[in-house]
Amino acid sequence: QVQLVESGGGLVQAGGSLRLSCESSGRTFDRNTMAWFRQAPAKEREFVAAHSASMVSTEYVDSVKGRFTISRDNAKKTVYLQMNSLKPEDTAVYFCAAGVPWKITTMTHKLEYDYWGQGTQVTVSS
Repeated sequence: QVQLVESGGGLVQAGGSLRLSCESSGRTFDRNTMAWFRQAPAKEREFVAAHSASMVSTEYVDSVKGRFTISRDNAKKTVYLQMNSLKPEDTAVYFCAAGVPWKITTMTHKLEYDYWGQGTQVTVSS
């Protein structure tokens, strides 16, 4: 029902910046909770950031606070992740996710999201 397409990944040096974009085909984008997760090789997919649909609320994993910013443009049905001061440990495939607010009790839990993008690779060199 909903398709998500990420873009903006790439290779950067430590300290650099990237902006990821995720465009949604969902007609009710403005009522979806949107989030970013990431997964490094041989590791579990982990929460990065989320933006509530109905509430002016955002959440971030501690390791990216102060460096990453999640935002959304409902007119463009797009969610963004601005990543500054990138570190080698940020290297991972980044996934966009969408969920239904009334089904989500905790925005940081990946199992609570219904739709996922294909992922975009972010590589940070030292």
